[in-house]
Amino acid sequence: MAENTNYEFKGWVGEDPSAAEGNMKWKTFEPKPWEETDVDIKITHSGICGSDLHTISSGWGPADYPCVVGHEIVGVAVRVGSQAEGGIKVGDVVGVGAQNDSCLGRDGPCDACDNNSEQYCSGNVGTYNSKHRNGGKSMGGYALYHRCPSHFVIKIPDGLAPEAAAPMLCGGVTVYSPLKHFGCGPGKKVGVVGVGGLGHFAVLFAKALGADEVVGISRKADKKDDALALGCDDYIATSEDDGWETKNKSRFDLIISTVSSPKVPFTGYIGMLKMDGTMVQVGAPEEALPLHAFSLIPGRRRLAGSMIGSPSDIRAMFQLAADKNVKPWIEQRPMSEANQAIIDFSAGKPRFRYVLVN
Repeated sequence: MAENTNYEFKGWVGEDPSAAEGNMKWKTFEPKPWEETDVDIKITHSGICGSDLHTISSGWGPADYPCVVGHEIVGVAVRVGSQAEGGIKVGDVVGVGAQNDSCLGRDGPCDACDNNSEQYCSGNVGTYNSKHRNGGKSMGGYALYHRCPSHFVIKIPDGLAPEAAAPMLCGGVTVYSPLKHFGCGPGKKVGVVGVGGLGHFAVLFAKALGADEVVGISRKADKKDDALALGCDDYIATSEDDGWETKNKSRFDLIISTVSSPKVPFTGYIGMLKMDGTMVQVGAPEEALPLHAFSLIPGRRRLAGSMIGSPSDIRAMFQLAADKNVKPWIEQRPMSEANQAIIDFSAGKPRFRYVLVN
């Protein structure tokens, strides 16, 4: 299939923090300067992620405006550089997650890149609001086209629908990676704090990985029916279930916390871990979290963090999703309605992820 380079990079551009209130502007933008290791993608689907709102509102620090967000990108490869890796061909259905590049050992030895953990490289280039190694700005997926270094372009396997693959590229792998790293599987009991966009993926993947028990944990009981429908074996509503800390003491091998609010009973969550249990925080509140050291010390418990996932994590996650028929709960919205979609996302309306469709 011949390459066609007669296309324009257009998308929803944020020009100041008010963009997060539905004020993105549809206009042309400049992608990174082309290199022969790059792939251009005609975007078909782009998931909406909480990071998009934190970034475009400058909630995590001042954004580098103009900014195009979106890092759950699926589409068709329309231009493939002569030095691209991964066997990608024009016409392939491919995806890009939250990372566009890393040092890949080009600056000398790198523990992260040398061990297939590129997301922890100090030279991490985000898919948006970041600077590429060649000086170009990274621009994300609320757009018609995306340009990305090929190392971070992942083929979508047969049997996985593009609209399902898109939200896995950040939301899905953000929980799949720590579940896999910290040993989720047969014989393990897993708690998931926050059954929302990230949490619903944690439930789906914990079940797909074969955990003995998966339990949804939230403040209120309003998500109980959804949690059980997703596959949870039980549900804990911490603000409505008196004595929940005592009843569930030392219950879990692993807890994945997806909440982005510091106003949660953190110490109580850690008390639900078994000896040598691990709680992994993947939600990123804009404020500090409350933590008492004595919730960790007895029981040799661990509190860990985890960030997105590497290209190899994404490939393994996609294969698991295809093999086990993992079906995320998504709502598809036209790309033309992106401004309204981010307003609705901020209001907590999606069950559980929005995917913008060109």
